[in-house]
Amino acid sequence: MKLLDQLVSERAEIATAVETVLDRAADETRDLTETEDKNLADLTARAKALDARIADLREIQISHLEAAKLRAEVASAPAAHEEQPAVNRIDVKSEPLTYEPNAPQSFFRDSYAAEFLGDVAAQERLNRHMTEMRTELRDSGSSNFAGLVVPQYLTGLAAPFLRAGRNTMDVANGLALPGDGLTVNISRITTGSSVAAQDGDNGAVTEATPDDTLLTVNVRTYAGMVDVSRQALERGTGVDGLLAADLVSAYNSKVNADVINGDGTSGTHLGILNTSGIGDVDVDDASPTAYETFQKIVKAIGTVTAARYVQPDVIIMHPRRWAYISGGLDSSNRPLAGVTVATSQNIIALGNPGAYGVAAGEIAGVPVVVDAGIPTNLGAGTNEDAIIVANRADLVLMEQAASPLMLRYESVGSGTLTTRMVVYGYSAFTAGRYPGGICKVQGTLLAATL
Repeated sequence: MKLLDQLVSERAEIATAVETVLDRAADETRDLTETEDKNLADLTARAKALDARIADLREIQISHLEAAKLRAEVASAPAAHEEQPAVNRIDVKSEPLTYEPNAPQSFFRDSYAAEFLGDVAAQERLNRHMTEMRTELRDSGSSNFAGLVVPQYLTGLAAPFLRAGRNTMDVANGLALPGDGLTVNISRITTGSSVAAQDGDNGAVTEATPDDTLLTVNVRTYAGMVDVSRQALERGTGVDGLLAADLVSAYNSKVNADVINGDGTSGTHLGILNTSGIGDVDVDDASPTAYETFQKIVKAIGTVTAARYVQPDVIIMHPRRWAYISGGLDSSNRPLAGVTVATSQNIIALGNPGAYGVAAGEIAGVPVVVDAGIPTNLGAGTNEDAIIVANRADLVLMEQAASPLMLRYESVGSGTLTTRMVVYGYSAFTAGRYPGGICKVQGTLLAATL
């Protein structure tokens, strides 16, 4: 590529010129003159621009070489049979991704081989994988990622692991996290405009100046790491998938738990249950019933509607609380909850008592989300859980796209053949946009179980 050769030559000339200026000053045992200092700054700026352009052209050159190599391989391959040329027909085909569940190569093994062993073929596969991820995740800015994008089939393996998951996060008002900054500011109108009837012709019109306050939300970093032996990465079968799945699952469960009950200190989110100003239905009862729990949930629904002027659209509770309500009986031992459909009179809930996730059922017409991230050690007796009734739009969760997607390798034990794998992501959460859009039910009422 002629242009690339010219730019490389110019870059070499700049390097020589810089060395000449510095050597002259050193030989004369003096600092740079003002003119030399300006020339050096101009040369450095040009060198940086050339470096960026050379890198771009080099990438294009490599892609062209790979394409030419592929064309040569295709051209030299023997045809299995002759086919009539297609007329007015377009065949759309899908190429397999570099790293798939049944692929012969391993993402983590290649990452290790490329970084520690200088394996060129492994590095080429990783580069091809990054190109694929830019296409698959083009809206997420994966080209700006500092590490490697974890293959999505590895992320998907997280589901079977025994962790609470991210059910509350999944029903929150999910927004993209801004590309930079360690805080996010949300404007809250605290003084609204005013409207009143005009007292007769030419009467004074009411006036009020709207005012707002800033709600500042901290961007938090959640991370995890695993020390892995080189033998496991080089010789193991399926080890990479298990490690990635467990790290991703642990990440989601921890962020989810803090979205629910984080105290906002030590780098954690300020969770829903600890947000100032949310509604509170606090009931202490030594002999509670499922029907009484239903009544307090309805009270929480009314509390949200009265404060927010919209009906809440989600109820979040622990699996044991959903089972408790689903298994409740009236005074004649008739079930208070129906399984998928109303099977008797006076039904207070519908759904599957064993369901987990975002489609468990409904109470008073409001969908129920079952999430084991709800703590069960609340209250003075450390044996209570809580129920959250909310308008989903007021649970604001901003995440880096498809978090966690970052992966780095660091040599932590060359004498013991140990490699460290780190997964991390950035997020911001607040329930303080409209605290009145959320209400919690708590108290010894929620210590009872079946």
